[in-house]
Amino acid sequence: MTKTVIIGTGHYLPEVCKSNENFLQNNFFDEKGEAYAYPNEKIIEKFYDITKIQERRYIRPDQNNSDIATIAAQRAIEDAKIDPETLDYIICATNFGEVVDGDPRSNFMPSIAVRVKNKLRLKNPKIVAYDMVFGCPGWVEAMIQAEAFIKAGMAKKILVIGAETLSRVVDKNDRDSMIFADGAGAAVVERKESTERGLLSHNTQSHTLEEAHYLFNGRTYKPEVDDNNLYIKMLGRKIYTFALKHVPVAIKQTIEDAGLDITDISKVLIHQANEKMDEAIINRLYKLYNQPVPAGAMPMTIGKFGNSSVATIPTMLDLILKQQLGDHQIQKGDNVVFTSVGAGMHINAIVYRF
Repeated sequence: MTKTVIIGTGHYLPEVCKSNENFLQNNFFDEKGEAYAYPNEKIIEKFYDITKIQERRYIRPDQNNSDIATIAAQRAIEDAKIDPETLDYIICATNFGEVVDGDPRSNFMPSIAVRVKNKLRLKNPKIVAYDMVFGCPGWVEAMIQAEAFIKAGMAKKILVIGAETLSRVVDKNDRDSMIFADGAGAAVVERKESTERGLLSHNTQSHTLEEAHYLFNGRTYKPEVDDNNLYIKMLGRKIYTFALKHVPVAIKQTIEDAGLDITDISKVLIHQANEKMDEAIINRLYKLYNQPVPAGAMPMTIGKFGNSSVATIPTMLDLILKQQLGDHQIQKGDNVVFTSVGAGMHINAIVYRF
């Protein structure tokens, strides 16, 4: 039976580390343009209590999204020990494209995938390069699309990247700006026959009737400034409620589609959006099975790296596989869930056997 198998992974975490204390001098306003009645120390304390973010990574001024995507891609290619000229597709999940320092406007021409192919100096015109714009679930969805190409016999090797530079598109006067970070992760997948390893099942949903604008682009919250740029905005409470209602059910369906039970799952690699929300999601998932959450079932990276959107899951996966995330390990035969929720509102999940 044909399987989509991960044969190499790589990631890049930017060098610039911003702690919560770096935001003490910011001027924060609410969506009405009104300053908060309490000091930044209190805002940051409350922010940490909810998200558990202490630090986040930002790219340097001389770097762009395609640069960090290329580093992660190169590391995944080296890990896979393949000739990159034999790739069939390069799919890059990203939501804002190439955003240069000091200008929050998105730039998708050419796409990040095309820029990566150029920076890798690949000559083969048969390597098709394009971007996946799908909110934070973009890398998981790109993996699902890679699976479709492989199952259809249209590809043998595909490079799947998730890269984002959210520090370039945040409103520094919005307290939610402290959530977002930069980073890149990548995986090379290959078609394999007669193997137990590989992608077992997947599930994707798009909830758009009432939820389409829970994440959106909007103007700065700072009043009386001449700034017509658009920044990333979110309705945090609505996203939290939505995620708790729908994500556990979607994961359960994906596990059942794989013919497995929650007791067969070794780890759940969930998009690092908000630690409090992620903990609530996994608690509800195990509650659907009347099971306690096992220790170490849900690795977390958001505390140190923030929310880097499409990059969070492939970065976490590579850290675990390279034994660089504490005691977390993935062993041969382990069944692992990749799952994400984000702008759209989209939800997706994969069950993968290592």
